[in-house]
Parts: sequence; structure tokens; C-alpha cells
Amino acid sequence: MSLRFGANLSLLFTEYPLLERFAAARSAGFHCVEVQFPYEHDPHAIARAAEEAEVELVLFNVPAGDLLQGGDGLACVPGRGDAFLRALDHAREYAAILRPTHVNLLAGRVPAGEDVGRCREAFAESLARTIAALEPLGVTTVVEALNGDDLPRSLVQTHDDVVAAIDASSARVQYDVYHQAKMGRDVVADLRDDIARIAHIQFADSPGRHEPGTGGLDFDAIFGAIRTSAYRGVVAAEYRPLVSTGASLAWLRRGAPLSA
Repeated sequence: MSLRFGANLSLLFTEYPLLERFAAARSAGFHCVEVQFPYEHDPHAIARAAEEAEVELVLFNVPAGDLLQGGDGLACVPGRGDAFLRALDHAREYAAILRPTHVNLLAGRVPAGEDVGRCREAFAESLARTIAALEPLGVTTVVEALNGDDLPRSLVQTHDDVVAAIDASSARVQYDVYHQAKMGRDVVADLRDDIARIAHIQFADSPGRHEPGTGGLDFDAIFGAIRTSAYRGVVAAEYRPLVSTGASLAWLRRGAPLSA
């Protein structure tokens, strides 16, 4: 089976402004794209860019507050419930227009000195609210683990953490190959043995978070495990190219064919 590869437009094709990256991705052969946080652009403009480029925007994240600036974020932080609800309203507004397949909820960090149990409870409430807001739109909520080296005090760091966090809910796993490799997981085993829980996959080589072939991961084995599984979702390239985006796609031209 050919894999359904996608391009993360927050990290790839950054040689162009965001709204021009949709066409650049399509010219490179991608039919699916994702954007981490699309909120600096009008959602109607994003929808037009995707439609004109004939690509499907399949995923973006709920706003995460100050998380990427070194803060604790929103979803798991006690006392930030009102700010989270405002972020969720923003995500729902964009989802209603852009109609992604999935929206990713980032848990955030355990604040220094805070009780982990309270953070898990806060995240469970945020997750339930996200599902309730997005399911009526036909959008599935996914949860991604972020490794504790790049994001110290991350509440959800491993695949097992995600599984525990989404238990008994309709949310699914967003499996990030890079983050799980950084946590020492057997990525191929996860993808082989637990693919039924996984709704979206992202990848970058490790260490470094660059294109395949720049680190130590065996992408022949990783892509092979996905290809021989029952997975039919998107496999999204989410790496920081060491060269131009086009030049970084050698992994794709070497035998990982795109599928519409």
C-alpha cells in the first residue's frame, strides 16, 4: 500500500509565506497538508489557498497559549480554564470553516510545584470540552505526546501517557515518530502493535528533528510498518529541513511514493 504523505506547512516550504505554501506543497506532489497554529491568518483565506492548490488541510492544533514560548500552556494547567475555553472557541471557529479531519490538543506542562494529579484532572476536563465542541463538526480530537527533553515538565510525554489520557473517550492518538524516538520508544513496535489507536502520524529524524537520513532512525522499517498495517490516515512530514524543502525530499523520491 502506498502511504498517504502530508506536509506540515509550519515547518516545510517556509521559503514562502504561509498562504503560498499550499501551492508549493501541491507542486511537490503532496495532496494533504497540516498547519500547527493557523490563527494569524483569516480562516477564509486559508480555505481559499487550500482549495486553489487542490490540497486538503487535515489537521491543526488548539491554541496552546504560551507553551511554545517556554510557558506552561493551557489545557492541563489548573486555573487557566477560562483562557482554555477562549482558545477552544477560536479553534472551533476555524474548524467550522476549514473542516480538518483532526484537531490536536496539546496538554502542556506541569507548572513548577504543581500536583501532577491536578494537572491530569484539568487536562481530562479540557479534553472532554474539546471533544464536545468538535464532534458536532465531524472533527476528531487527537492528543500528541511531546518529549520531555524538548519540553521539560510535559504532562504527556510517551505513547503510554497518551493512551492513558484518552482512555474511555472518543479521542485518538496523534503519534509523532520524532518525539517517541526521543523518549526511547520502539517506534516500529508501537506502529505495528497499537496502530488501531492511532489516527494521525507525524515524523522527523532523531536527533535533530530534520529530514529522514539526517539522524539515526530507520525509515525503511518505520514506513514499512505503517504500510503493512491497517492504517489509512495521513503520514505527515513535520521536520525542519537542513536544506531547502525541495532538496530535503530525497526520502520521498527514494521509494516512499505519495498517494492521493
